[in-house]
Amino acid sequence: MARDHGFHPVRITEIIEETSDTRTFALDAQFPYRAGQFLTFKVCGTLRSYSMSSSPDADSDVRFTVKRVPGGLVSAWMHDRLETGDTLEATRPSGSFCLREQTSAPLVAFAGGSGITPVFSLVKSALAMTARPVHLLTAHRNADTAIFREAVDILAERHPGRLHVHEHLDDRDGLVTRAEIVAVAGRSSPDADFYVCGPAPFMDLVEETLTAGGAGSEHVFVERFTSTQTEPAETVPPVVTGAGSLTVDLRGQRRTVPQRSGETLLQSARRAGFTPPFSCESGDCATCMARLTNGEAKMRVNNALDPDEVSDGYVLTCQAEPTTPDVTVVYES
Repeated sequence: MARDHGFHPVRITEIIEETSDTRTFALDAQFPYRAGQFLTFKVCGTLRSYSMSSSPDADSDVRFTVKRVPGGLVSAWMHDRLETGDTLEATRPSGSFCLREQTSAPLVAFAGGSGITPVFSLVKSALAMTARPVHLLTAHRNADTAIFREAVDILAERHPGRLHVHEHLDDRDGLVTRAEIVAVAGRSSPDADFYVCGPAPFMDLVEETLTAGGAGSEHVFVERFTSTQTEPAETVPPVVTGAGSLTVDLRGQRRTVPQRSGETLLQSARRAGFTPPFSCESGDCATCMARLTNGEAKMRVNNALDPDEVSDGYVLTCQAEPTTPDVTVVYES
């Protein structure tokens, strides 16, 4: 039996204004989750994924944090319309940006802007449940935009000698430099785990610097999301003569289209005229999962499905490409 990836009602119990453009929403939700995971919400006719800023090991309720995006449909609606007592539709938690288990290696985290959200969750769990040293670099435009600044300071006071915080403010320090990244990373041992989340240029710089410094890919965890503000523009791969066909079954309708080289099942389903479910398009959330009932497909990335689900024929359609001439995929929700 596949895990539950449907949508469920969750009620807002509290709204906290973190900064002028960032709010945290506390939920009356009873479900297990891991630090660093996210929820996917169905709002305004579209889907959005937001990381939880709460920790299952340190907080009594489930919380997610939303920064208002200029021109953003969903973030603006959440900021302007949501009130305590309102109900949202959300999936069960997903995501693989989580702490490695059974390790005492130092945790070194780099958080830029709203990227502090999942990182804050990870840091709280690491401090609550392990003896691991924690090094945290936070980067914000200025003090007024620094999300969780006071909460991070309180954590540092509660864990002297374990939580080491390097605060970077652009208006004071300029842009984050490789030297800063090296300095923070260098304070830990060679077997440290590195977690990175923030704007793309920030993440790229941190990841490149860590790799150049000898950090192995198995110790560097980067959280990236693809915006789902609108359905992404896609290049159209050529139809391969004799490649076969793809049949898509969604909401009681069945359509068949020719396979195209390099095209995922999700892209093919859109080409067939469907609007299938999706969210992160990075292989992390399982919103797009469906089941193969005929043929085979190979996933580029799978950070969401368990081995038993894969053996039962489930795939992440945003990552799966057909590997046999004829394939049938069924969306079950």
